[in-house]
Amino acid sequence: MCYGLQTPQRERKLVCRYRTGRGNPLMVFKEEVEWDEPMILRYHDFLSEGEIDTIKTLARPKLSRAKVIDPVSGRTVSAASRVSKSAWLSEDEDPVISQLNQRIAGVSGLELETAEELQIANYGIGGQYEPHYDSKVLHEDVNLFKCLRGGRIATVLIYMSDVEIGGATVFPDVGAALQPKRGTAVLWFNLLRNGNEDARTLHAACPVLVGSKWGKLNISAIYFGPRSLSDL
Repeated sequence: MCYGLQTPQRERKLVCRYRTGRGNPLMVFKEEVEWDEPMILRYHDFLSEGEIDTIKTLARPKLSRAKVIDPVSGRTVSAASRVSKSAWLSEDEDPVISQLNQRIAGVSGLELETAEELQIANYGIGGQYEPHYDSKVLHEDVNLFKCLRGGRIATVLIYMSDVEIGGATVFPDVGAALQPKRGTAVLWFNLLRNGNEDARTLHAACPVLVGSKWGKLNISAIYFGPRSLSDL
C-alpha cells in the first residue's frame, strides 16, 4: 500500500503545468497532476525555506501528542491509529500564516472564512496515521467547530521536510502514493458536488522508517454551510 499502484496507462494522464490562482496573473503556481480519479494535485515551491523555518519555530513549543474525538464518549483521547504530535497556528501569530492562507485560497478556489486554524503534524520514527477520511471532524479542539456546519470540502497537505524512508501519504482504495517533498503542497477535495463524502479519498500516512516527517502541515478543513458545492 505504501508504494502505490501506478501504471503506464495512468501515468499518461498525468501532466505538469502553470496555473493562476483565481485568475490572478500575479499568483502563479507550478501544478502537477499526481492522480486523476480522484483528482490529486501537487504544487511545487509552495513554501519557501524561510517560511518553513518560521512555521516550525512557531509550532515547536505547542507540539503535543495528537488526539482524536471518541465518537462514543465525545472525549479527546490518544489513539494507536494516530502516532504523531500536533499544534495549531492562527493568522494573528505571524504574517506568514496569513500569506499561506491566501495561497491555499488561490489553489483551492474556496473562501477560508470558516476554515480551521493551521494544524502542524510532526511524525518521528514509527509515526503514522491509519486510513481515515478528512471530511470527518476528529480533531482535539472541538471549540473550533461549535459554530460551523457542513464538512471539510478540501484538504491541503504542505510538506515541510523530506523523509529518507517511509512517510508516504497513500490512498489505498485507488492506489495513489504521494512521497513527502519539502516545500510542496498537495490538494484534493473530500466531498462530491452533491455534498456527499467521496469514498475514494480514504487515505493514510505510512510509518516513517528512517528520518522524520517534520511538519506535514495539515490544513484539512474548509467548511461550507448553506452554500452548495454545485456553486464551485
